[in-house]
Amino acid sequence: MSKEKKNKRIGILTSGGDCPGLNAIIRAVVKYATLKGWEVYGIPRSTDGFIDIVHGKLQTEELKLKENGYDIPGVLQGLDVLHFLSGSVLGSLNKGNPNDPQVSQDILEGYQRLGLDALIAIGGDGSSEIIYNLAKKGKWNLVVIPKTIDNDVAFTERSVGFDTACNTATQALYDLTFTAASHERVMVVQMMGRDAGHLALHSGIAGGADAILVPELTPKLDEQLIDKLCKYIAKMRLSRRRKFALIVIAEGVKDLHGQKDNYIAETLAKLINEYSHKLCQKGDRLFADMDNIDTRAAILGHLQRCGAPTSFDRILATVFGIKAVSLIEQERFNRLVVWQNGNVDSKNLDQVMPLIKWCHQEDMCPAPLDPDGFMVRTALSLGIFLGGLEPHQRHFSDQQRTYSNAGDNSNTNNPSPNLHQESSVV
Repeated sequence: MSKEKKNKRIGILTSGGDCPGLNAIIRAVVKYATLKGWEVYGIPRSTDGFIDIVHGKLQTEELKLKENGYDIPGVLQGLDVLHFLSGSVLGSLNKGNPNDPQVSQDILEGYQRLGLDALIAIGGDGSSEIIYNLAKKGKWNLVVIPKTIDNDVAFTERSVGFDTACNTATQALYDLTFTAASHERVMVVQMMGRDAGHLALHSGIAGGADAILVPELTPKLDEQLIDKLCKYIAKMRLSRRRKFALIVIAEGVKDLHGQKDNYIAETLAKLINEYSHKLCQKGDRLFADMDNIDTRAAILGHLQRCGAPTSFDRILATVFGIKAVSLIEQERFNRLVVWQNGNVDSKNLDQVMPLIKWCHQEDMCPAPLDPDGFMVRTALSLGIFLGGLEPHQRHFSDQQRTYSNAGDNSNTNNPSPNLHQESSVV
């Protein structure tokens, strides 16, 4: 007679910056695990929740999650609303010092006091690296689910939160287009994305941008770039009688000195205005009215993290959550849940983390936008300005680009940052 399986006790936490879809993951994990008779404990404020347990600020039973997530009175009792909500009901954390020996020890002790069989950590590449290191020290059974509006986690085509952020940014571009047109302005819109241009490029294409600047193609502003951009605007004003323009710039693009600029959109708007006046003074008919250009900057900021998750993000969050529980049931730990070729899969964290650590050390993005990918080629085919590149300067054969899909047996001694495939989902 086979030995009866023990009902598992698993923990779940959200770490790093928040994004739409986190609650949908939590909901899926709790519902699926509950069907199996397991107990799920939500750790508040990421790894800080473990510290609060050690210091007596939280009791184990306070952390137990219920299937519907809420105790709502009246006719709404049992209402399941988690997959509609943005943010994280568990709270998140993108600061702290787990490298402090005492902090690290408290986190490890808090995990032990909960008596968890496994932990599901929802995070981006930075927070996932921290939790991975803690898991190694504490010998935790860990499964990681990728989430970030930047979509820069290696080995997965999509991270939870990216699709919703694209929709939010696209709507903002739509709205800004009409105020730009009404006043014949050049509107420069700054997008999040950290060191990656995925959000700027996807939403820029969808939102009808005339120019899109991303760090993979234009690492920094320079005089040559400003010259080409202003001449592009001038040509558009003369040949298309279009007196307004919509320019998207990713926050990862650096200033003229190669430095990080939190207000890079405002910097670019000022440079366009100044250089346009210089062009007008040349006396060329093409630049005749460039001194009339009115440039304005808009920084979308944390609005890109807000809003109800899209249907795609809810589905992605749900299948990721179910996959994480399935991996725990199969005792396949130390895994990263990924989305590849329209399917949910997983990768060994021991293959993923060397790449992430190497990229962090080299100050590189673990999953940058592919400069030769079809999204770049799509933008060029539409005539969108991408820093002076022309369509013929990019290969248009899908066979030109060979993607590296490193699996469980891949060589991690020479990690490469190009392990992030583009998906056809915009």
